[in-house]
Amino acid sequence: MKYLIQFLIILAFSFAGELLRFIIPLPIPASIYGIVLLFSALKLKIVKASHIRETADFLILIMPILFLPPAVGVMESWGLIKANWLPYIAVTVISTVAVMGVAGAVTQRVIRRKTR
Repeated sequence: MKYLIQFLIILAFSFAGELLRFIIPLPIPASIYGIVLLFSALKLKIVKASHIRETADFLILIMPILFLPPAVGVMESWGLIKANWLPYIAVTVISTVAVMGVAGAVTQRVIRRKTR
């Protein structure tokens, strides 16, 4: 029962993100709204990390499996993609390197700030 309640808490923030995307006309995905809401609730101590820890750990653990449906979708769309595969690969590599660089820089900044 504990896991179900934890999952429902996470799902409620996801649903709130969907509502915000519908209400606020910005080109921001609903999942980002949900993550920001959950982060804010955690920082403001509205939701304690212990309230969702086990389910969040489980979702992180199975995350690679959650990428299977998009991968199958890419494979099914290969007929459309194969004509432009090089630009797709280039954009994927460039964006991956950029995200890794920014994430690393932010992580280093947070670590430095915590050690002060």
